[in-house]
Amino acid sequence: MSEPFRTVLLPGRHHVLTRFQADYLHALLAGQVSDTEGEPVAVAQDAVVVWAVTSANHRGTRRNPVPAARREAAIERFALAEGIESLVVGVVDVAPTDRFAELTVKTVAHETGGRRTPTPADTVVACSTAAVTAMYRALGYRVVPVEAGDESDPARPWDVLELLVAGDETWRDLAHPATVSVLDRYGLVDAVRTICTDPVVGSDGGLTATREYRSYIAAFEAAADRKWAQARPWVRPGRIVDVGCATGAMLELAAAEPSLHESDLFGVEVARHLYDECEHRKAQGAFAANPNTFFVHANVLAGPVFPPGTVDTTTTFALTHEILSYGDGVPALERLAAEVARHTAPGGVWVNSDVCGPAGGDRRVRLRLRTDDGDRGAGPVDLATHPDPQAHLDGLSTRARFDQFAVDFRANAGVPFAHDEDGDDVLLSLADAMEFLTKRSYTDNWLSETHERFCALDGDAWARLVTAAGFEVDPRSGPWRNEWLVQNVLAPVAQLLDPGTGEQLDWPDTHILLVARLPESP
Repeated sequence: MSEPFRTVLLPGRHHVLTRFQADYLHALLAGQVSDTEGEPVAVAQDAVVVWAVTSANHRGTRRNPVPAARREAAIERFALAEGIESLVVGVVDVAPTDRFAELTVKTVAHETGGRRTPTPADTVVACSTAAVTAMYRALGYRVVPVEAGDESDPARPWDVLELLVAGDETWRDLAHPATVSVLDRYGLVDAVRTICTDPVVGSDGGLTATREYRSYIAAFEAAADRKWAQARPWVRPGRIVDVGCATGAMLELAAAEPSLHESDLFGVEVARHLYDECEHRKAQGAFAANPNTFFVHANVLAGPVFPPGTVDTTTTFALTHEILSYGDGVPALERLAAEVARHTAPGGVWVNSDVCGPAGGDRRVRLRLRTDDGDRGAGPVDLATHPDPQAHLDGLSTRARFDQFAVDFRANAGVPFAHDEDGDDVLLSLADAMEFLTKRSYTDNWLSETHERFCALDGDAWARLVTAAGFEVDPRSGPWRNEWLVQNVLAPVAQLLDPGTGEQLDWPDTHILLVARLPESP
């Protein structure tokens, strides 16, 4: 006969602990539970429950809306209230892998200094998820099925969390009082609902699952000096907020300026990957020149981040086209403008630097594209399932790449993108021509970039939008043309022609630097 188990390993994200779990653990520790094979499980009197908190380095995402520190606090209160000897071990988030169980076991051994090393001989696993159960059984562990073994089909922790998100107060009756207490005391109920219903952010805390963040970060940081030089003349000292701060490149430049050393610098970032990098860079001393540099993981469209009238300068760099693309279009930008106006102090400024649609974007043009700079190809393919999308795109001629773009932009951005063909020429609106031309070189992030709209608003539309929010537009700011883009990206592969006369047209404005000032109080 085998020795009673000295360890109960309970893996899970543990955002919510339930009353059922408490009853089940008491029954398990009393030897009243059978494993998945129907065999009774004997547990030693001095057994310890090891709570393996998975995705412990995630927070602020739909998969992980409760920070690991709060999850641990609830577990400790649960253990104390129930008189269950427990240990809590955080397990980092990993991509889906069939070695997940092995990783968890090794993490427990490492984090407990080897004093609690789970083995099939001394550990029983408590798990209700079939796929995870199979992993532990493959390693030789016996598993007790928790909710999956109960005929009454009790609510599982994630079911209770979904009730909370839906505003169904019965979650409080199903959750253990330890969870209810922690979520209430730290104001996490509303925060969890906001995170899990955010229309902009995906389940892993990013704007899109197709974005390759390394190249995105590199491109953003490469342009930081130029963008900061553009914005700097309008920055007003005091509380300076960079919304959509990415990795904090702009705030690092601001922190280094002696004239801004008395200012408080705040970076607001909604994408978890980027927010984590901000905190990492801060720990490395990137912002040491101004110790009053802070980062906030938040979505400004989901609710106020700063009190009314407390921000002297708000900057948004390469952000507004993403809000338009991943939100609900122009109404999302209107909400952003209203929120920035709300938190801006009288006389304060909003500096917005981003791509911009061309004036007269509805004008029909003839687009002539190179056909000799790559393969014409056999037509558009499904890049989502292609083994090497970037290599495929890089091998296409500009004209063939247009055909691929037309399919992907319609599907991903959800816009019509109407055009006609005249031989190799394309007849379409000026705005749609610029949508393609300004994205044609982004082959490393194609599926993400074809989700985004660059040309929905021209300079006049932007001025109307911020004026409606209560700002006044500085007449020295406005749309401009990026000559480097023209010379290196547009002109080498394309011509814009008048569809009637064939006359070559000038390249339109491509970007905007909009400075909007909130009037001083009367």
